[in-house]
Amino acid sequence: MSEKDLQLETRMIHSGYSPQEHKGSLVPPLFQTSTFVFDNAEQGGRRFAGEEDGYIYTRLGNPTVKALEDRIAEIEGGEAALAFSSGMAAVSAILFTLAKTGGHILCSQGLYGCTYGLLKLMEENFGISHSFSAMETPEQVKESIQKNTVCIFIETPINPTMKLVDLKMVADIAREKGIPVVVDNTFSSPYLQNPLALGCDVSLHSATKYICGHGDVIAGVAAGKAEFMKKVAMSAQKDIGGVISPFDAWLLLRGIKTLAVRMDRHCENAKQIFSYLKEHPKVSSIYYPGDPSHPDFNIYQKQMKQPGGLISFTVEGTKETAQKFMNELQLIKIAVSLGDAETLVQHPATMTHSGVDPVDREKMGISDTLIRLSIGLEAWEDIRNDLDQGLSKI
Repeated sequence: MSEKDLQLETRMIHSGYSPQEHKGSLVPPLFQTSTFVFDNAEQGGRRFAGEEDGYIYTRLGNPTVKALEDRIAEIEGGEAALAFSSGMAAVSAILFTLAKTGGHILCSQGLYGCTYGLLKLMEENFGISHSFSAMETPEQVKESIQKNTVCIFIETPINPTMKLVDLKMVADIAREKGIPVVVDNTFSSPYLQNPLALGCDVSLHSATKYICGHGDVIAGVAAGKAEFMKKVAMSAQKDIGGVISPFDAWLLLRGIKTLAVRMDRHCENAKQIFSYLKEHPKVSSIYYPGDPSHPDFNIYQKQMKQPGGLISFTVEGTKETAQKFMNELQLIKIAVSLGDAETLVQHPATMTHSGVDPVDREKMGISDTLIRLSIGLEAWEDIRNDLDQGLSKI
């Protein structure tokens, strides 16, 4: 039976690793080493010259990291993948490889605050401009592309407004113009959405989130065509050096084994919490891809397996009202991550997106009363009860 015949859930557990190649170890071994010994000086020379395969130095490759990269490539449907020290290391390596002075990056209407910060740095220091587009229609996408556009960078669902972008629509237009499409797939994980199958060129993640799933690793991954990923590996990754440690790669391999069952639970809990919040009188608006009244519900049905585990909503009042609600929560933790076993809540305007220019933040739809929930793996009734008692106090 070949791996291609196996379902995604099975490939998450078995792909990219052979116990027979590692003395029968069921679990991929942890190669906790910085360097590798050559048989002789000539072999070292051949490896540095690219004439012989083999490991040299962990910044350039490591067997544990390779097992992770092979598994990510398999479950993302890419030819190759790379692992990084953080999600932002993945974003920066991909963009630095694609961009050049005088180039332009077209972005979805909303972005993670640190991605926004990176784009500002690239513009101010290196003359690489960027702009935003709602990307709601083919006409909008075509009109937003400039003569010097070097790539299109998309988050979908967008953090934290849950707006969706039709990836196939954008990819089809970009392909005609020879422009690569890069997708931050963090909110969906490879289990819920596959940008590469929709025609996009690179799918990347903050692996800190759902891929890890336990809140104990900072990491990033990216998958795409082998030729491009090799270019990233030999330039931005190698020379800037944002590489993952072998131990973190080992932890991610462990996390991926339970990704499917965790995502199913995250999604089921989120559906229950959405139904509760949707009817609550103190919730003035709610943003969740699985909401039939969500303006992008049709896109969700086309390109996502399930709506995901993130919900954003606004409460009546002010920034202080939103903060008071968060402070009243007892089970739910105030923290700026997502995809953990614990349910987490954060205030984007003063936390993850506080570095975004207020004008741009308003255009992104991030108000002072917007709250983002990452639904965890607890009993959904307990999550609901904590939200209920918190809302009752504002």
